[in-house]
Amino acid sequence: MSPESISSNLDPVSFQIPALQALAAARTSSHAPRILMLYGSLRERSYSKLLTHEAARLLAGMGAEVRIYNPEGLPQPDAAPVEHPKVLELRELVRWCEGMVWTSPERHGAMTGIMKTQIDWIPLSEGAVRPTQGKTLAVMQVCGGSQSFNAVNQLRILGRWMRLLTIPNQSSVAKAYQEFEEDGRMKPSSYYDRVVDVMEELMKFTLLTRDAAPYLVDRYSERKEERARMHAKTLTNM
Repeated sequence: MSPESISSNLDPVSFQIPALQALAAARTSSHAPRILMLYGSLRERSYSKLLTHEAARLLAGMGAEVRIYNPEGLPQPDAAPVEHPKVLELRELVRWCEGMVWTSPERHGAMTGIMKTQIDWIPLSEGAVRPTQGKTLAVMQVCGGSQSFNAVNQLRILGRWMRLLTIPNQSSVAKAYQEFEEDGRMKPSSYYDRVVDVMEELMKFTLLTRDAAPYLVDRYSERKEERARMHAKTLTNM
């Protein structure tokens, strides 16, 4: 079926039929999946940090290369230039990674300001490059009281806005102060088992999508806009 027979609104040059062959043609990376982990608290005994480190051990055990960003010293958005060392460090890690884990405490029914500050410093675009587009994301939260999902729900919204491939599973650890030993290791529980599930799923989705990400997030509307831009540039140069 031709684009013209589907709708006169379609730009036939920009319209593409999704093809399994295009996915199969993607190269297969051999390096370890690169995962960046962010957590949302500066407390000395931060349960979001402890959960992040527990998840990092799991990911490393599954074969990932893991880096954890320390948000201490990161300025508020717009309160410092983008050349600030902590901003540069964060942005370089975002470029480096193929997947991310965001873990926030829930405070006043929402993610923390520390968590949001890190996300706000991640640019939606850098020239022609979208540093988060097509990368995988897992979301987790820790709760001071009963189990809630407010923070992970907000993190999902942000992940979608930043065009991350957010995995279906998630973790919410209730009464987190009861779930960790004095040495910071997580106790055996159904909460721990869920963290294993989430990291396993993140690894699977990252392996599945990282090489095909440019094709998966390629959009008709953007191809159409780029074609129009190039056409206008050509006319200007004539």
